[in-house]
Amino acid sequence: MRLLLDETGTLAPGASVDREALARLYAPPAAEWLRVNFVSTLDGAASGPDGLSGSINTEADGVVFDLLRRLSDVVLVGAGTVRAEGYQRLREEDGGAPPLAVVSNSGRMPPALLRAAPDRGGALLITREAAEPAHLAEARDALGDDAVILCGRDEVDLAQARRALAARGLRQVLSEGGPSLFSSLLAAGAVDELDLTWVPALVGGGARPRITAGADLDVALTPMAMVEAEGTVIGRWRVLP
Repeated sequence: MRLLLDETGTLAPGASVDREALARLYAPPAAEWLRVNFVSTLDGAASGPDGLSGSINTEADGVVFDLLRRLSDVVLVGAGTVRAEGYQRLREEDGGAPPLAVVSNSGRMPPALLRAAPDRGGALLITREAAEPAHLAEARDALGDDAVILCGRDEVDLAQARRALAARGLRQVLSEGGPSLFSSLLAAGAVDELDLTWVPALVGGGARPRITAGADLDVALTPMAMVEAEGTVIGRWRVLP
């Protein structure tokens, strides 16, 4: 990788970036930090022709993806993305197996995460007080009472969810989407950083999802760092208050 931009003062532009330097470049600037990671094609699609983000990943994107997991205390994902992308509980090689926190308004935890997995990280459910009682009971029975976090009554309060995770010592939060969760996190003022990879590909298709989905937003960001490898451009963007 080579460095294109660095507003953190870590490296000189044009420098070669190895894995150690990349870790310094992506070090979180605060004890509590929520970053969101996405990949996109050059025509703005957040998934490939198969509807999955994995089909547009590149090797360089995978390096940063793994690094961000290693730097996180918890990985936050929407329930729809868990189902669509086939998420499992995280493994030791997925960044030290941080817990996977799933946001679900219905309170229904994807079945794959309800099964015991002693060789993998834990699972948390973040939902609302008015969620379906049967779903809450199922999650508590499988995961334990402490693994079900109620934030907000009629809809999930994501700002409260972030505070609840921090109270458990899970202060470095990595969200991997999907687009609806990202938009909701932005609307709640809960996002500090966007990590976005542009892959050198075009996929067309007017119905392809973008990295955001939902109500209109008016959010300004400023670049923090940018690297390039074989046409893949990967950037850090700070969300401005």
